[in-house]
Amino acid sequence: MTDTLKLSYYCPGDDFDRAGEASAKVKKALQRLGVPPDVVRRVAIGTYEAELNVIIHAGGGTVTAEVSGESTLITVSDEGKGIPDIQAALQEGFSTAPEYARQMGFGAGMGLPNMMKCSDEFNIESTVGKGTVITMRFCHRSEDL
Repeated sequence: MTDTLKLSYYCPGDDFDRAGEASAKVKKALQRLGVPPDVVRRVAIGTYEAELNVIIHAGGGTVTAEVSGESTLITVSDEGKGIPDIQAALQEGFSTAPEYARQMGFGAGMGLPNMMKCSDEFNIESTVGKGTVITMRFCHRSEDL
């Protein structure tokens, strides 16, 4: 693959019925392109975690996937309330999810840590009152090679 395929999905805030749609579409596109299954799995997990964070915390946002022959770059951006303490938010178990989300089984505080673990490169930028941008790069080399 020499060209870059770009996919973009809007994730509405608090719409748990549509949670996972963007990550499922990215996963299917990667499978059609022949990306190694272990890489597809990591992209799907990282994207799903980011998508849920947007739905739970940000009131909506956009998931963009840029797929080239060598890697997939996932960018998730929102204009939500921002993250006041990024270092705390990166710790396993740290959660600011509202009670209603926890009652549905979300908000365990594993979203950002799972994104970091799954991606080959991870970056988060957040400004309180302005929003958050997360980028994750996934190299297309297979862990099984």
